[in-house]
Amino acid sequence: MTRIVYVNGAYKRYAEAAVHVEDRGFQFADAIYEVIEILDGRLVDATRHLARLDRSLRELGIPRPMSDVALLQVIDQVIRRNRVRDGVVYIQVTRGAGPRDFALPPAGTLPTLVILARAQRKGWSAAQAKTGIAVKTIPDNRWARCDIKTVMLLPAVLAKDEAHRSGAKEAWFVDPNGNVTEGASSNAWIVTSDGTLVTHPLDHHVLPGVTRATVMDVAKAEGLKIEERRFHKDEAIRAKEAFITSATNIVMPVVQIDGAPVGDGRPGPLARQLRLRFHHVAEFSAG
Repeated sequence: MTRIVYVNGAYKRYAEAAVHVEDRGFQFADAIYEVIEILDGRLVDATRHLARLDRSLRELGIPRPMSDVALLQVIDQVIRRNRVRDGVVYIQVTRGAGPRDFALPPAGTLPTLVILARAQRKGWSAAQAKTGIAVKTIPDNRWARCDIKTVMLLPAVLAKDEAHRSGAKEAWFVDPNGNVTEGASSNAWIVTSDGTLVTHPLDHHVLPGVTRATVMDVAKAEGLKIEERRFHKDEAIRAKEAFITSATNIVMPVVQIDGAPVGDGRPGPLARQLRLRFHHVAEFSAG
């Protein structure tokens, strides 16, 4: 249970934590966020996550609320005050508060910073990975800058809801040509018949996943071939394996797409290998 939340310079009890009613994150989704895994009390891949946070802020022209050093100190305090050993830390930065207006607020408006930490049962995703998950493909109706990690997540929320109602765990967005872009909250991968890992190239249509990048490091260390290219949803169904990557799922095998089995309908060996090796390659904070 979350006990303490950091909000704009103060550590607040969860029930008392609040932002201004005219905060632009609330009214315009004018905000960005990051989610970092906590494992055994240490942050996983924090350097890459904070670099992506900085990039998102730059792309939207939102001032940095503090340095990375200061931010890591606050994150450490939030984790400690919430006594989280395994779970996630959530960081959100908005452009700040001011009278509601589409025009950006004047220079000097202070950004809003919220940080919370939440415990998760250790090994929950490992248990899920033993059986794998189903995904449902959904037409991609999001904006054209999915490379920025904004809180503008309504299309993803609705896509996940549709997937869940059909019995699937995740939604995969599909462009007008039938190509898979990414998951509602993950990057999408397939494994071809010759064992090549395939994932969508980094562009404005997909988020540059931190876990995606580390999985690439793992794959290279394991001598696996990687192709960054578009792949059709039909190719995904015919693939030898499929999986998703994200900070919460790590590497999660996909065993069914739109009701059709992938491979033999069980988690594949490459997905299991990448998952097993992930935390041996990922960066850990000092703890």
